[in-house]
Amino acid sequence: MRIGQIRWNNEITAAIFENDHARPIPGHTLLDLITRSEVEHTTLSELAGGMASQQLVQASPIIPIKPVEVWACGCTYEMSASFRDAEHGTREGFYAHVFKAPRPEIFFKGTARVCVGPGKDIGIRPDSKFTAPEPELGVVLGSKGAVVGYTLANDVSAWDIERENPLYLPQSKVYTACCALGPVVITVDELTDPYNLEMSLVIKRGDKTTFSGSTSTAKLGRKIETLIEYLMLANPVPAGSVMLTGTGIIVTEESALAPGDICTISVPQFGELSNPAVVV
Repeated sequence: MRIGQIRWNNEITAAIFENDHARPIPGHTLLDLITRSEVEHTTLSELAGGMASQQLVQASPIIPIKPVEVWACGCTYEMSASFRDAEHGTREGFYAHVFKAPRPEIFFKGTARVCVGPGKDIGIRPDSKFTAPEPELGVVLGSKGAVVGYTLANDVSAWDIERENPLYLPQSKVYTACCALGPVVITVDELTDPYNLEMSLVIKRGDKTTFSGSTSTAKLGRKIETLIEYLMLANPVPAGSVMLTGTGIIVTEESALAPGDICTISVPQFGELSNPAVVV
């Protein structure tokens, strides 16, 4: 099931997306549905399918969920680890070690406060000269780390701030409009193989393409269940949170974001997550 949210009758409303139309689920957000499905011991798909209006409306998807928390994983693709080692000039491959070590890199990305949906502005920090998008597969979590669905995510990052000092990573990663989600969530019963997704990123500046790259989640170096296991250790992340699984597309400094750039992340099963960049 392709599910998410629309603005309907001046309210944020959960909806099932079918082709170019949406079936609203009145009185509920997606977070409401996740919570209710657990109380009623049913799947998100079964609950949403039974509650959705038969009325088809034309409405564009907005942010598919207002996440309670967002957590992100780093160095999950070998390319990302190699890039970060080169950026930092680290000896003995510090980030490569993280890529190979049993314990993954996991950090707090923020809450719904720093998240935006399709078409909304993503942020460039005013103290950064090298902010870049990071296209990622996002995992929507229920209670106790249960996977209820997947979405596309943009883990926007001020690379030069982390490059200056790895201890500055929170400032590189957490700020206004640093995370985009959408356009939809695909429920776990429909997307049964998250390791077979072809993902691409294009950055446009007017009519000019400043960056283009692609990867496959088949290159993800860690299992999603392992990332969730470490995330949840002594850390009961609440239902309705999103975990970002890391990026395999690396934007170089020559293609650093500038105000007005349009970032478009594409995966055929999901569609496009497209956002303009602004200084926040």
